[in-house]
Amino acid sequence: MSGPSELKKGNTVTEPLSNVAALGAKVQGTSKAVKIWATLGGLILAFQIYVWLRWVTGPNFERVPAGPSDPPTFMKVILTVWTGVILLGLPIGAYFFIIRPWLRERRITLDGMLFVACGLMFFQDPLLNYFNTWSTYNTWMFNMGSWVQDVPGWQSYGEPGAMMAEPILMNAPGYSYGVLLCTILGCWVMRTVKKRFPNISTMGLIGALLVWTFFFDLVIEGLFLMPMGLFTYPGALQAWSINAGTYYQWPLYEGLMWGGVQAGLCSLRYFTDDRGRTIVERGLDQIQGGFVKQQFTRFLAIFAAVSTFFFVGYNLPAQFFALHTDPWPEDIQKRSYFNMGICGEGTDRLCPHPDLPVPFRNSGYIDSNGKLVLPDGAELPKIVPFADTDKGN
Repeated sequence: MSGPSELKKGNTVTEPLSNVAALGAKVQGTSKAVKIWATLGGLILAFQIYVWLRWVTGPNFERVPAGPSDPPTFMKVILTVWTGVILLGLPIGAYFFIIRPWLRERRITLDGMLFVACGLMFFQDPLLNYFNTWSTYNTWMFNMGSWVQDVPGWQSYGEPGAMMAEPILMNAPGYSYGVLLCTILGCWVMRTVKKRFPNISTMGLIGALLVWTFFFDLVIEGLFLMPMGLFTYPGALQAWSINAGTYYQWPLYEGLMWGGVQAGLCSLRYFTDDRGRTIVERGLDQIQGGFVKQQFTRFLAIFAAVSTFFFVGYNLPAQFFALHTDPWPEDIQKRSYFNMGICGEGTDRLCPHPDLPVPFRNSGYIDSNGKLVLPDGAELPKIVPFADTDKGN
């Protein structure tokens, strides 16, 4: 006769009640985890929509001009052709990653979710300049400024027509399927390494992936995107940079930061369960409310993970390097299309320099004559004398 802790069904003895309770607690905990990730994703998405709406409806939605310098012909040709290629690839990517899987299987694949999540991750692209401008884009390309000045608490100087300028026609689609394709390639590298070294540990596999993503970023950014004039790192520490002193100087820590983000994305896609679900999707079956709610919850959880990789792996450490910059190279300062109108010739502001205080958006700054310029209506703070303790004050 079975004890009170067991359940019978015919001649089969099921799991003890204690095991059933433990399994239920595990499922409930897993379900709670996916809800937490989805809630985080929902908050991030709501914040991005709020900032984007402020941008497009406010004064900062204005083009940042290229200035008097004209980019070389090769640069303009490559940027124009490459933008066209990137735009053409967007509907193709949408078809292969979203539409075709839906038509064939009536489901949204993980790659389809990542396609949209990586596209929305584009919001974080200019946030590396939160405290100080150490990266710039080529303003010869089409832009409408960016949303950075509408981010709550933003500190770097900027105003309509002179700020961090996003080449939105290239970057928005580039982040969607471009980052996804890099992630798929990274997963192929992981499978190849695993096949060659079947006994490699998980940490060893991730380590091999980090090496790959570092050198892959060096090729893509340092040897392709930067020489063609898409963007610059004028504030990079030149002792830690390849091609130091040029407009295409590439800091080694860029490969570690973005390589780390890419490694995180690859790991998210590679390490899935027997149903092809990532770690943030575990417990999705316990989400009630039908297919639409379940899939939206799934997307928000994946989006939260993708956004977390970018924020923690890149934008947090980027703030340290933004506050510890080298002087901007002359090769960048002499090209007005890289200065974004925030400093240099044609303005009264000096470009960021380690010998100067970091100017914030609403603070004073040192002008081109070496004089302190305070905001309108502001006065220098006065020194308060020490109290005379002998008189008890």
